[in-house]
Amino acid sequence: MKKIALTLVAVSALGLAACQSNSAANNTATNETDASAAAANDLENAANQVESAAGNVGDAAANLADQAGDMAANATDAAGNAAK
Repeated sequence: MKKIALTLVAVSALGLAACQSNSAANNTATNETDASAAAANDLENAANQVESAAGNVGDAAANLADQAGDMAANATDAAGNAAK
């Protein structure tokens, strides 16, 4: 039983040592994950801005169409008034 316990302790110590020696690799992986998350956030923000800009363009086009209709109606009224 003591041999098994000693083997378990030795293997655990080796495993911990192996994990600690890879801290640079772990830091690199963490940095890459963080950079990927930041890039995904940037893409989402850009997509939201494009969507908002497209909505603004649609609103502006609708406003222009309304104004053109109002101008045509006013022109018709003016022509009718001038004919009187």
